[in-house]
Amino acid sequence: MTDMRRENVVVVQILSDSRSLPVVRGAVEQMAASEGLKPADSHGLILAIDEALANVIKHGYGGQTDQPITITLSSVEADDGRRGIAIEVRDRARQVDPGSICGRNLDDVRPGGLGVHIIRAVMDEAEYSCPEEGGMCLRMVKYVSNASQRDAGDEASESQQPMQ
Repeated sequence: MTDMRRENVVVVQILSDSRSLPVVRGAVEQMAASEGLKPADSHGLILAIDEALANVIKHGYGGQTDQPITITLSSVEADDGRRGIAIEVRDRARQVDPGSICGRNLDDVRPGGLGVHIIRAVMDEAEYSCPEEGGMCLRMVKYVSNASQRDAGDEASESQQPMQ
C-alpha cells in the first residue's frame, strides 16, 4: 500500500443493521464530492462500501443487528500527488485468514456472492487484515481518476479565463 498523508477524517459508528447503510452512503457520497470524484467513481465507491458492510453483517455477524461497525473515511494523498479517499471498515466479528477472502467462482452464475469481486474491481486498493485486538479490518482506497483531475484543472483554468 502507498504511504499517504491524511487530510480530513470522518468516523461513522453504526450497528450491524442494514437500516444504517443510508447514513454511511450519505457520508461517503459527501466525502467523494468534496474530494472531486466524478459521479461514476462516487457510485463505485458507494457500491463497494455497501458490499463491504453487507459482508460484515451477513458473514461476520451472522445477521445479528446489534453488533458494532466503525467506518472511517479519510481524504488521502499518495506520494505521487494523487488525491483520494481511504475507507476503513472495522468490525468485532470472528477473524478469518485474509488470504481466504475471495469471491465465488464467476462461472457459478447465481445471485449474490460477488461483493469481494465488486470491491476489488471498483477500488484502487483493498486490503483485509486481522487486528491484534480482534475482529476484521478492510481498508480500501479510491483515487480521483485522471479524467477527474484533468476536468478539475480545466474548470479551474476556465474560471480564470476572461469573459468575452
